[in-house]
Amino acid sequence: MGVLHGDNRWYAAGLAFECVQCGRCCAGPAEGYVWVTDAEIEAIAKHLAIPPDRFRAGYLRRVRGSYSLVERPENRDCIFLSEGDGVRRCDIYAVRPAQCRAWPFWPSNLASPRAWTAAGTRCPGINRGALLTCQEIELRRRTTGE
Repeated sequence: MGVLHGDNRWYAAGLAFECVQCGRCCAGPAEGYVWVTDAEIEAIAKHLAIPPDRFRAGYLRRVRGSYSLVERPENRDCIFLSEGDGVRRCDIYAVRPAQCRAWPFWPSNLASPRAWTAAGTRCPGINRGALLTCQEIELRRRTTGE
């Protein structure tokens, strides 16, 4: 039976998630990778009103033949996570990479109920808010690049 038609995945009944915009998914202290495609590079550069080559030089690093957004060296936060008035926000939210849009429905978080619960210790939006169907979860999971 296909995943999109319901199967025996542990989250077949759906999962609740509501982003509370805490920024924890974008923050260190551990090093991470936010993979970006050529199309995403173009979109982010356009959003920032800079040439794509300048964006590549200032905001990306090469990792195993692909590009990842750089992190702030002092805390490993994403370079585009900013804080002001006690609120953390993504400076490129409107054009954020697919990997970011897919959070928390990454394969690693969906591997088991234990993995989902572990992700929930870092992300207060997990198990909160509207219930997403298995089909919606699978659509998001497939866009991650993780």
